[in-house]
Amino acid sequence: MPPSRRPTQRDIAELAGVSITTVSHVVNGTRPVAPETRAAVLDAIARTGYTGDVIARSLVTGGTRSIGVAISLLANPYFATLIQAIEREAAAAGYTVLLSDTHDTVETEQDIVRALRARRVEGLLLTPVPGDKSVLSELRSVGIPTVLVDRLSPRSDHDQVGAENIQATSALTEHLAAHGHRRIGLVSGAEGLATSEERTLGYRLGLGRAGLPWNAELVACGHSERQRGADALARLLDLEDPVTAVVVANDAMMVGVLHEARRRNLRIGTDLAVVGYDDPEWAELVEPPLTTMAQPVAEIGRAAVRLLLNRLRDPDRPPETVRLPPTLCHRESCGCKLWK
Repeated sequence: MPPSRRPTQRDIAELAGVSITTVSHVVNGTRPVAPETRAAVLDAIARTGYTGDVIARSLVTGGTRSIGVAISLLANPYFATLIQAIEREAAAAGYTVLLSDTHDTVETEQDIVRALRARRVEGLLLTPVPGDKSVLSELRSVGIPTVLVDRLSPRSDHDQVGAENIQATSALTEHLAAHGHRRIGLVSGAEGLATSEERTLGYRLGLGRAGLPWNAELVACGHSERQRGADALARLLDLEDPVTAVVVANDAMMVGVLHEARRRNLRIGTDLAVVGYDDPEWAELVEPPLTTMAQPVAEIGRAAVRLLLNRLRDPDRPPETVRLPPTLCHRESCGCKLWK
């Protein structure tokens, strides 16, 4: 083989004394190969420095130094920040990231996870699609180290990391009650998501702590979408006894809520008190600036990578759940006049 040419599977086959088909089976794991034949192929790969694909390199080195990330709705600014933190933390540890968007559908999630498995990623970071747990069962059965990110389960066999949602949303609700509001609504997120359920529970907890009754008609699902967030606020304002304050469970719905309030010529912080969850970059740029609960998004991403690397180093350690506290960003949309 000329020294200037990269080795190919044909070169590996000739050096190992086997067919190209056999080399392919060893590299791709598509058919059992006799141990001595496999050893000869791996020796030829190592001797020639063959790097035709990541799978061949992993056969020699024992790992691909890659992490699969299957995240939903990458266009969401929250997940964009999360991915940036994941990539930086992984790169610092010498790992590359293979990224895919599940679009929050079961079929896409299954296809993506299987594709990442075929790429022999060493571990996986996953925001699970709501409802169906078949992918988690599959990952557990095949032994791929997996960390659940953002959407956590109260009972999980996997490591997981996300924000603390219940106490944080309770604090937002109690803050509105402290301003004298008694008709406090909730624009909740997509049904079936753990984060939506936890924030609804936090809202209900906050009402109880403030001595206010739970009233199901004051909860309107915005499905984590802008327009449906607007529709949810409209339902709350069209009640016979409308809300005077509202907790909005994420920033996508907050955009719709603000548009609907403007359409009705309502003054945020005066005619309608509003608090939110996520604290997007634009939260302090609108008028009035938004009181929100800021998630530690970058730290969640970094912690997810650390959990996965710890799992790779110690596969038998018990599953770990990490809950990181959000920070209340106290501005003026709640009716306060303290923000500078």
